[in-house]
Amino acid sequence: MHYPLLLATVLSLTGCQTVPDRPAPAAKPAIAVKPAVDAKPGTGTAQTTMPIMDWLKPAEPSDLPGWQADNIKTAWSAFMQSCRPLHHQAAWQTVCAAAGQLAEPDSEAIRAFFRQHFKVYRVEQPDGAVEGLITGYYEPLLRGSREMTPKYRYPLYAPPDDLLVVDLSSLYPELKNLRLRGRLEGKKVVPYFTRDEIEAGKAPVRGKEIAWIDDPVELFFLQVQGSGRIQLEDGGMIRVGYADQNGHPYKSIGKWLVDQGEMTLDQASMEGIKDWARKNPERLPELLAANQSYVFFRELTNRGGGPLGALGVPLTPERSIAIDPRAMPLGAPVWLATTQPNSTEPLNRLVLAQDTGGAIRGNVRADFFWGFGDPAGKQAGAMKQKGRMWLFLPNDYPLTLPNKPANGSGDKNGP
Repeated sequence: MHYPLLLATVLSLTGCQTVPDRPAPAAKPAIAVKPAVDAKPGTGTAQTTMPIMDWLKPAEPSDLPGWQADNIKTAWSAFMQSCRPLHHQAAWQTVCAAAGQLAEPDSEAIRAFFRQHFKVYRVEQPDGAVEGLITGYYEPLLRGSREMTPKYRYPLYAPPDDLLVVDLSSLYPELKNLRLRGRLEGKKVVPYFTRDEIEAGKAPVRGKEIAWIDDPVELFFLQVQGSGRIQLEDGGMIRVGYADQNGHPYKSIGKWLVDQGEMTLDQASMEGIKDWARKNPERLPELLAANQSYVFFRELTNRGGGPLGALGVPLTPERSIAIDPRAMPLGAPVWLATTQPNSTEPLNRLVLAQDTGGAIRGNVRADFFWGFGDPAGKQAGAMKQKGRMWLFLPNDYPLTLPNKPANGSGDKNGP
């Protein structure tokens, strides 16, 4: 088959985005095995063989740091949220049905449930390493208006009508986890407009404004987080979530500041970047232009609970994480062993893989959801820890790679 050549051609024409549909560098998946293409005997027809998830190594609950100490009951409601979409899948039906029979179980009953219905697997990197990067994200609160005013003059856009999403999976199942973005120029597909071009008015975004924000830096970090709330001057509240992206790879503005000699790596947190922007307003356009990725939003129902993650259920503060869906299935329980932000204090607990993110790439890689507002933002902005992960899967779960794209709630790339 010649799909690598076709893919190379398309990538040369368009900004690309691997699923989930958020900004991410075009890099090789950090997984141990890739899908293989086999010829079906007697037909000469290629078919996809799903790879074995051999980066998962059998383990026991007793291997999990802090397994007995975690107040696991606080994760139970998040697990039941995962069961809402998962119970339609054959591999999860028995487990979710059994969970539904437990009436307000305590922590010991929940631990017994997991021992009975799940197998535990240690997650490894392709080279066998067990540690990876754990970052944090949150749902920010911004100030805005439905109308442009001298105070509120930075637009938050819904997706423009000319943004194309090219899905090649109908022709090449091997590319199911790859979507490309661009626009038509005559009969040719070309890369979609960059951040600079969108902000300069070259993209047809007029009329797509959901709201106007008072601070361009806060708007930028809303794009990084992928979801948030906007407090209006009349007392109303708008809730927004990720809708689409322009296809250009995400670039860290924190790294740009480090490369420019403006700060050290340990200073390049979200708060550090915001502080630099306040002190250097004349260089703000230059800073934001370092990342040509651009996120578009949709307005959501302003209900209670956390923002919707890639699984389609509300995220639970300090119990939901974003993961790479190529390495583990969305919705699964995960044991996370890491430390508190900028600390050696252990953070060991059961979490649920309910979201994805553009920079969440690799087997041992997670983004920890801290919740809503400034306190959660401070924790999220400071979190860049080493960590280990163990995956819980139903006893009869087939250990093959998930082959299904998922839309998450935002970039979650970090500064």
